[in-house]
Amino acid sequence: MVRKKRTFKFWMGQLHLWLGLASGIVVVIVSITGCLYVFQKEISEAVYDKQYFIKPPAGAVTLPLSQLQARAQEVLGKDKPLNDITVYRQPDRSWEFMAYNFNDTALTYFGAVGYFQSVFIDPYTGAVLGTRDYKYDFFSVVKYLHWSLLLNTPYGQPIVGWSTLIFVLLLFTGLILWWPKKWTKALRDRSFKIKWKASFKRVNYDLHNVPGFYTLIPALIIGLTGMVFAFSWFQSVVYVAASGTTTPPPQVSVVSKDTTAQVAAPLDIAYQEALKQFPDARRLLVIPAAGKGGTIYMLGYKSRETYYGSDALQFDQYSGKLLHRRNDREKNRGEKLIEMNYDIHVGAIGGIVGKIIAFIVSLICATLPVTGFIIWWGKQKKKAPRKPAVKGMVIAAKEVL
Repeated sequence: MVRKKRTFKFWMGQLHLWLGLASGIVVVIVSITGCLYVFQKEISEAVYDKQYFIKPPAGAVTLPLSQLQARAQEVLGKDKPLNDITVYRQPDRSWEFMAYNFNDTALTYFGAVGYFQSVFIDPYTGAVLGTRDYKYDFFSVVKYLHWSLLLNTPYGQPIVGWSTLIFVLLLFTGLILWWPKKWTKALRDRSFKIKWKASFKRVNYDLHNVPGFYTLIPALIIGLTGMVFAFSWFQSVVYVAASGTTTPPPQVSVVSKDTTAQVAAPLDIAYQEALKQFPDARRLLVIPAAGKGGTIYMLGYKSRETYYGSDALQFDQYSGKLLHRRNDREKNRGEKLIEMNYDIHVGAIGGIVGKIIAFIVSLICATLPVTGFIIWWGKQKKKAPRKPAVKGMVIAAKEVL
């Protein structure tokens, strides 16, 4: 019997199969958690609206930032120093004061997080509107399940990263397997349409084949942006490809100078200057100085949600004097693309439409390993070919003799 020659598509099919079986469970987990996390901002603000939103009194002005900081620190306790403050230009928003501590020695996410808490304060009255323990918050758990399977980052993220890389390869092998041999009407219908009235086996095959093709490009974007988070080498590749240079971004180092002529409230001076420097910023991220030479760092975001396109300021922690400013327009294309990575990954860069697309694509990606496994399992369950009726032939031969 002549053995049938194995084609390129056959080997692509084998590669697709075994890579899918190797990464399937992780891809399902990462896709579902990504799907859940897309609308975390909208859901959190709806559930905890009394913490996030206020009714500002007419004509009122906000209290000094240093006074609000002291109030938040009092609530958190001296053993949990503030790491950052989110200040909103919207008059109906509370300000969030966050403190966190992580370590890289623990095995799991819960062991790695010492504390991860926020205090929400009315900036006009100083009233504490509530606190959140993000360590056990639903969306924090979802995020770190997505990020590292609830393992500590050094252990869990490589698993997620390599599974994401495999998923990207699966998209390409899947496209090769999907590509029709001939572009006849029957094959086009089979490749682009789901035959809902067919058998379960055929519908399952179509659910793997057709949505997989339609979501190829956005799924590829989500996968590649996920790899930027997981692999420093891949982030470097993206930076070089976008910037056209292997030279790292310029780093300007400035330090605060401890002088005897300290002002009463340097943070307030720095904040008021930041408001002048950032007239178009919708929100500011304030990072208090750390150490004797540390600077007060402030980022101005032009959107209420996205993180790309920010300008940065550094202030002397003792005088509140502006030491350095770096504008978004000074960044090269590589820096800008890397900065956009999170917003692209979650679809926020496209607003609510982008988030809906990210949600749908993530949901479909979660189904692909499942429908693919059912296809493979069905092939294993096929009945073995019937053996020739040797026994009957022997009996017939004896009767003839």
